[in-house]
Amino acid sequence: MRIAFMGTPDFSVSALRAILSAGHEVIAVYSQPPRPAGRGKKEHPSPVHSFAENLDIPVYTPLNFKDGSERQKFIDLDIDVAVVVAYGLILPQEILDGPKYGCLNIHASLLPRWRGAAPIQRAIMAGDAETGVGIMQMEAGLDTGPLILEKRLPISGDDTAGSLHDKLSILGAKAIIEVLEKLPVNEPEAQPHEGVTYAKKIDKAEARINWTKSATELKNHIHGLSPFPGAWTEINGERLKILGVTISDKTGQAGEVIAEPLIIACGDKSLYINRAQRAGKGPMDVDALVNGFDIAIGSKFS
Repeated sequence: MRIAFMGTPDFSVSALRAILSAGHEVIAVYSQPPRPAGRGKKEHPSPVHSFAENLDIPVYTPLNFKDGSERQKFIDLDIDVAVVVAYGLILPQEILDGPKYGCLNIHASLLPRWRGAAPIQRAIMAGDAETGVGIMQMEAGLDTGPLILEKRLPISGDDTAGSLHDKLSILGAKAIIEVLEKLPVNEPEAQPHEGVTYAKKIDKAEARINWTKSATELKNHIHGLSPFPGAWTEINGERLKILGVTISDKTGQAGEVIAEPLIIACGDKSLYINRAQRAGKGPMDVDALVNGFDIAIGSKFS
């Protein structure tokens, strides 16, 4: 099958790798343009761009599809289907209608719950018990298209946005191969009208920890923002990112360190800190953290 792949971040690479391994012909890859990164602000290609380039697959990085010549270039590829995974551009109707079987999107939620930009983070932050991936026939609305296939996945108590990202990336890759083998699909299933929620983009202003909230709320908040951007708090005038926690039944004044090595009281119960990151340092387990950082019982986080 002749395919154009459209994706940008690490999450998308698993699907592209699986499509190639299944023997499909990827005619072209579309990805976001290289962006400045690192201390020198040198432009770096996206993970999908780098992966495709290493395999000598033609890569296109248009800023958008407003230019008619960019739309025509896509249509002239004469492909059977486009697979879209976290591409980052809104596709006009002319692009959606271009391939023989249209454009298929891998979306990391159980639609219609968590349409939008940050479905993995929002599912954890909301305390959802499960999530999954959906293969959707794309249409003009934001993640509103009919579903061809859905795969469900429980969210474990230890899951962070990082671990769930990796699980769903693999699950999405398996799902898209299953769908490609069945094309054309006669009757995709329309999404329900009930239960629609939107996963708005994560705002860094959300990341500060409010210790007066319950331990369960804060665990979901912290794990949903781990590893990036990382929920943070302050102690001794220093910002500390909290990356992994376990709920403890111990109680105390909200924000206070109530037990070693590092248990912090919440609005109810408390959180045992498993993993954290000091400013300018890498993530570390709690034993390494407290070994080089004096946080005494009775200290107060804010």
